[in-house]
Amino acid sequence: MTKLCPSAPQSRRTATGLTKSMMKQILLLAVLSSASLAQQDADTIIQRSVAANEADWKAAHEYDYVERDRQKGGGTKTSEELMILGSPYERLVEVNGKALPPEQQRREQRELETALVERRKESQQQRGKRIAKYEKERESDHLLMEQLTKALDFKLMGEQKLGPYEVYVLKATPRPGYEPPNNEAKVLTGMEGKLWIDERTFQWVKVEATVIRPVSIERFLAEVEPGTHFELEKAPVADGIWLPKHFAMKSQAKVLFLFTRKSQADETYSDYHKPAPVKAVAAEP
Repeated sequence: MTKLCPSAPQSRRTATGLTKSMMKQILLLAVLSSASLAQQDADTIIQRSVAANEADWKAAHEYDYVERDRQKGGGTKTSEELMILGSPYERLVEVNGKALPPEQQRREQRELETALVERRKESQQQRGKRIAKYEKERESDHLLMEQLTKALDFKLMGEQKLGPYEVYVLKATPRPGYEPPNNEAKVLTGMEGKLWIDERTFQWVKVEATVIRPVSIERFLAEVEPGTHFELEKAPVADGIWLPKHFAMKSQAKVLFLFTRKSQADETYSDYHKPAPVKAVAAEP
């Protein structure tokens, strides 16, 4: 009985075909594994950055600092932001990079001293109301920062050097099905962004976010329009604590869904330091 065997060329073709098929499967598995690992890394990076930002937020109220605001019509105003008995007090120190005239400096100092006396004499109810107002504003800012990581999906794009920092670069896109907890967070449903996160500390070195589709906020009868842009930069101020270095915003919205209103902000922060303690007079009940 004659046994049929493939010729040598046929054997080589069969072996080659099997090898190519196996290589394709191996490459496919490698690509899928790489994508899965990248997403896992992105999730881990974001989780660790959220923890770092939470520590920053808790520490922020412990610091005095200097804030320079770029004015809409040109020029700048520079103020000291002083934490006095539970909430900040703002004292103007420069206009357009120049110290205030002597008389205005004395007036600013008198107003500071008056505010200090008034806060020392507050009743418990008055002090509690003042501090509660400040804490409410802080909570609002904190919520938006916290929701940023819940409203967006993140993809690790790579690594690079940004200033003195080695950073992870992540792209953020709207997360399908995200339900904002309030009207302020609703704007996040129409945003995409980019994050630069320090590889060593997982702090946000820089964050950019842009509105890419109109977002209606019914309570305020307004619609935030595409082109609205936010930018935040942070820098270390103490061991393990990073606080804002620069914030910029350009927004465009339709008020009453009819009239376009534009606004912008450009703020630089510096000279963070812990204030000297201020003692309060025993508050009256």
